[in-house]
Amino acid sequence: MCNVFDVAKYILKKQGAMSTFKLQKLVYYSQAWSLVFEDKPLFKNEIFAWANGPVCRDLYDKHKGSFDITYDELKVGDSLKIKGSQKGTIDLVLKSYGGFSGQQLSNITHSENPWKKAREGLSLGERGEKVISLDSMVEYYSALYANQKK
Repeated sequence: MCNVFDVAKYILKKQGAMSTFKLQKLVYYSQAWSLVFEDKPLFKNEIFAWANGPVCRDLYDKHKGSFDITYDELKVGDSLKIKGSQKGTIDLVLKSYGGFSGQQLSNITHSENPWKKAREGLSLGERGEKVISLDSMVEYYSALYANQKK
């Protein structure tokens, strides 16, 4: 299994420089769709339902203080660890979500159940440290995928 840094490096290699805000959302969607297509997570790092959308704290801690990030600026991770079907899943995520801005992706996540469920009990904009569960991601995105196939 790869880690969140490997996934982030792969995304940056494929897409080029981007905001850290956008990178966080693309990592989240890579995890979500891996759960649907591969029936397993891409990485074990937890993703939290922060006020501005899903954030992997482990990744955040490596880019904290930066607005934009490049492949070379992320000093951890190895894009070469992403192989086979993992590449296919991430590539599909980039094709589907890569054209959106970080703010647009944040808005999308705010309308989806995994983030909303993890934010229950928190007011809009309130800081929180609740984990977005893999189960809620599987449930929501599997249903979304099934409805798209109809």
